[in-house]
Amino acid sequence: MTVMPSRPRDLLSRTLRSPDSVTRFSMADWDLLVRQARSAGLLARIRHVLARQQLTAAIPFAARWHFDAADTLATKQQLAVRWEVEKIRAALDGLTLPLILLKGSAYVMADLPAAAGRLFNDIDILVPREQLGPVEAALMLAGWHPAPLSDYDRRYYRRWMHEIPPLQHVMRASVIDVHHAILPDTARYHPDSATLRSRAVAVANMPGVQVLATEDRILHSATHVFHDGELPHGLRDLTDLDLLLRDAATTPDFWPRLTTRARELQLGRSLFYALRYLRYFLDTPVPDSALAALGSDAPNRFTLALMDGIFTRALAPDHASCADAFTPAARLAAFVRAHWLRMPAHLLIPHLLHKAFISPWQRNAKPA
Repeated sequence: MTVMPSRPRDLLSRTLRSPDSVTRFSMADWDLLVRQARSAGLLARIRHVLARQQLTAAIPFAARWHFDAADTLATKQQLAVRWEVEKIRAALDGLTLPLILLKGSAYVMADLPAAAGRLFNDIDILVPREQLGPVEAALMLAGWHPAPLSDYDRRYYRRWMHEIPPLQHVMRASVIDVHHAILPDTARYHPDSATLRSRAVAVANMPGVQVLATEDRILHSATHVFHDGELPHGLRDLTDLDLLLRDAATTPDFWPRLTTRARELQLGRSLFYALRYLRYFLDTPVPDSALAALGSDAPNRFTLALMDGIFTRALAPDHASCADAFTPAARLAAFVRAHWLRMPAHLLIPHLLHKAFISPWQRNAKPA
């Protein structure tokens, strides 16, 4: 296996790995940490990490309000998520299907450690493909309507994507992403959605609400990171995975179950990358046996060296202090790679040409 590059230079990763280092920070260090954490969407989570280590007193007064404000926002958003989930559950009450939550909203409703300091853009749910029509109709009756999109984008979602166009509430502006799968139909890998739904577990005191099983929500999180072409919050998503893994690893035989499940769902490569870069950025305690179990899913040495060059840059905070001369190329490569995994060439090339040339022309030609 290719040797990992030297440790990331960004102050944010170093703080997450060794929280007690803040006791030696200068004011310039605190200023840089605030800026990097804000760009990564991790201000509130850093505050939770420091509070857990009883280090909040080390935050100087001039910097503390940044962390407190982010924590207040995260708390407000979690209350809003609980409210919206109740409303979604009520809207779908007439349908004979469970409400399966994904990603951040699942962490909140299941009271997982990964909810700590988590910020949200939307609520993701998973439903059977054959129920997309009734689910969309029920949500529209409850006030959620498709966000404004071009005709091309609407067709793209409906024909190729693993979700319908985002639905936004007309009064509260909350956004729901309704998924029927975790990867597009055109993607290179095809994790079976029915298999994921069959192992979903109920949320305590929330009849009809479920979240993915422990291994499946970890695999979904890993898949989201390493199939997403835009990674401004890639480090935040890695911290989600770090917290999910540390929590789940306390159960017996967790690591063999996780790697076996990854192979069942064709997600071994995504899990391999996730474990590799979790070690690199966050010192997540991943046993060597887990990486060895994914040996058949690992890329060759040349590809792995290339991915190291890409992801050690693309997953770092999107801030000038964390970039080098190769970072723009690495972020572009991550974008192209994600689209290459999502669509075959005969679909991908026309799509990228349309988005690069025709869509901007249509936006500019549309009257104000």
